[in-house]
Amino acid sequence: MHDHRPVLLVVAHGSRDPRHAATVHALVERVRSLRPGVRVETGFLDFAAPSVPRMLERLASDGVREVVAAPLLLTRAYHAKWDIPGVLRGAPAGMRVRQADVLGPSPLLLTALERRLYEAGLAPSRKRSTGLVLASAGSSDPEAIAVIAEMARELRHTGWCAVRPAFASAALPRTEDAVRELRASGVGRVAVAPCVIAPGRLPDRIEAGARAAGADVLAGVLGPCGELARLLVTRYDEALVAGPAALSA
Repeated sequence: MHDHRPVLLVVAHGSRDPRHAATVHALVERVRSLRPGVRVETGFLDFAAPSVPRMLERLASDGVREVVAAPLLLTRAYHAKWDIPGVLRGAPAGMRVRQADVLGPSPLLLTALERRLYEAGLAPSRKRSTGLVLASAGSSDPEAIAVIAEMARELRHTGWCAVRPAFASAALPRTEDAVRELRASGVGRVAVAPCVIAPGRLPDRIEAGARAAGADVLAGVLGPCGELARLLVTRYDEALVAGPAALSA
């Protein structure tokens, strides 16, 4: 049974790659387990069903009047600033929708990235002698690029011998170039951490670049990890506390 708190609608980008939707649904199940009293649903901006408008219609037909839409995005770029608000403004009449903040930056993301590296076989004791490439999907939005650069700086402060950001699209350097740059600077061991949530075309490009440049360790995508589930719940709570800013009413 759900209580009367607003529905949490996780808004994912969507992908033609079926692994993307499967990962999103697995993550949403973890969110449900953290908040059993809250109804948690999923909507996709593109390529997968249900679409966000269809899910909002379904919720309205169930009598739902309050929704917090949490973008399943690591940075504030085009989708968070324009696509999602535009879709949410088309919510059914009488429904109040608030948009939560994106997931990053957050210390929880850094924890998840390092855990994925250790799961991929990097011994924690080798961290200080390892260079790290933080590889994101990429964006033409300077704010999103700045967040990835800041995450790289934060990771550097946790003890890696060097950290370089890299991007699979829209910005440089590419993953393979960042790996080679670290090698050229004298770093003997290089690890690549994909700063992406789910598998798809751009994560595949990161993996291909890491392998082409001979990275020693390649972590998996963040996936349905506990840190992301906790972050979604945190963003939901923050949106409720923030008060009346609503995209539709």
